[in-house]
Amino acid sequence: MTDETHANLDRLLQAGGIQLGRAQRDRLTWLVGQYGAPTLDANLEGRHGGLILLKELPSGAAAELLYRALTPASAVVIPGSESPGFDFLKSKLTEFGTVGPCGADGPHEIWWGGIGWSKFLTAADASAARPRIVSCYPRGGGENISSGLRQSLERLRLDSHIEAIGTQFDDRILCFEKAEFMVRMWNKYREPLLFVEAGAVLRELPLLPSFLRCDVALHKWNRWEMSARTLYLGRTAHAELLLRAWQQLAASYPAVWEGYLLDQAWSLTSSQVPLDTVWLPRSYHALKGDLGASRAVILHDQQTTTLELGPDPGFAGLVRTARRAGRTGARDAFMVMTSKATTGNGIAVILRDIAASDATAVAATVEAVTGAYAADCGGYGRFELSLCAWQEDVGAAREAAALARYRILEIAPGQKIANDFFAAHASDDAVMTARHLFP
Repeated sequence: MTDETHANLDRLLQAGGIQLGRAQRDRLTWLVGQYGAPTLDANLEGRHGGLILLKELPSGAAAELLYRALTPASAVVIPGSESPGFDFLKSKLTEFGTVGPCGADGPHEIWWGGIGWSKFLTAADASAARPRIVSCYPRGGGENISSGLRQSLERLRLDSHIEAIGTQFDDRILCFEKAEFMVRMWNKYREPLLFVEAGAVLRELPLLPSFLRCDVALHKWNRWEMSARTLYLGRTAHAELLLRAWQQLAASYPAVWEGYLLDQAWSLTSSQVPLDTVWLPRSYHALKGDLGASRAVILHDQQTTTLELGPDPGFAGLVRTARRAGRTGARDAFMVMTSKATTGNGIAVILRDIAASDATAVAATVEAVTGAYAADCGGYGRFELSLCAWQEDVGAAREAAALARYRILEIAPGQKIANDFFAAHASDDAVMTARHLFP
């Protein structure tokens, strides 16, 4: 991008009151390089190409009109995509990726999508960046498991590491075993890693994730269940945080389904750092027998089965809608911030009723409360913000915060948040403690 293009983008963001952190701005800059200068809240009349920044919440009819106006040469970026009000439009588009919030400097999640992957798939064909393919299989299962994968890698001339590992069961690999293998590969190699199951074959060069320059790329089965069958890790600090979080969760819950644990690692990491995630197209997670299997980049040999989703049977219903829209759910903190306060106490702020409120009011309240914590933490060493659509979400968020022994506060969209918001509540806590000790 030229200096003039950067200046024009700065003016557009300032005019729209859009705050972006460094990682979010880098993603937007990359998209400008692909699509050209963006427009803000585009006119819904006529066909649209190029990049559209969507700040205002569209009505159902407006979302339908915008969808019909888009072309494969266009993309939509939503800088405040944590609001459920954008979910309807997202459901009509192909979801390309998300970038998590960046603290007070970039307090919102950004989402980007469009009308199919054709533009990026074509552009990726010219990419010189190639990941190292890594895979593992149970030592007791025999080398024939990976023969098809090895042959396809030789044909495509891709660097790889395929290993038989010791496992508890001869016929499958548990999540903690796979995560430990991935950590070893991360420590051993310096290039980006693309894990595929040993029974898969590669039909084409898997260049899309490297071309998109993301931290992590994976496929969501049914648009919400995260799959670890195809998992890309860019060579970034944020990708390593996700990998370490996944390994720790898998070690703590060895019997839990790997998709659930990957989902939780993604949510945890996204709340703490601006994780740049790409949601891979089905061609990177195709199954034998699929209608589109002939066009697959990665073809898996077994049907996907959803076994146990984890220790909480309510998990699926709780976050299904949010994951389909690239958002975190009510039990997951949307954002975590820390301060230099020496105390180890934390505070959880629950922003309720976000589904029934205007997206602008939700965004303004998120900005106000994160800005207040950055200005004066009130002595709280850790701050977690949860966004709750309904009252049952509030209950789940309260339970999670109580387990961590956090001070819990509820606020509503549009509520005035002063710069001393946290200091004032810390002062109230001190008064309550004094009254308890000295009645």
